[in-house]
Amino acid sequence: MKIYQENNKRAFLPLLLLADEQESMIERYLDQGTMYVLDDNGAKAVIVVCEENNGVLEIKNLAVEPQSRRQGYGKKLVAFVFERYQGKYHTLQVGTGDSPLTVPFYEKCGFRRSHAVKNFFTDNYDHPIYECGVQLVDMIYFVKELRCNTSC
Repeated sequence: MKIYQENNKRAFLPLLLLADEQESMIERYLDQGTMYVLDDNGAKAVIVVCEENNGVLEIKNLAVEPQSRRQGYGKKLVAFVFERYQGKYHTLQVGTGDSPLTVPFYEKCGFRRSHAVKNFFTDNYDHPIYECGVQLVDMIYFVKELRCNTSC
């Protein structure tokens, strides 16, 4: 298994669309972001991170092939990004829908709730977005500190 940086990001559009189902929304961040691919006898998962303002790095997209889910690939990519950028930014953040699938995942990865953007999904997508049977309305942000602590 290896994780590598990918420059031909649009080649992974089908995978990216699993996590963000509207291509025009992906286009907002894809060119400015850095993409990493987790390869384990083929691409199993991708993550796109973007530098935001004031020392914040944001996960914009994290997608795992459906047949490869619940095998730790997403968690490995989050851990990779955390290790790679620790000390270079002070905060790693991610915005996601308030769903029973993604919220527990990020909490298990050590993120804590920060804030919400009301009506993000209803205002920015051209169709209703559902995850686990729940319509996504607000964007919920989670944060994890990237500063070096005593374990560094």
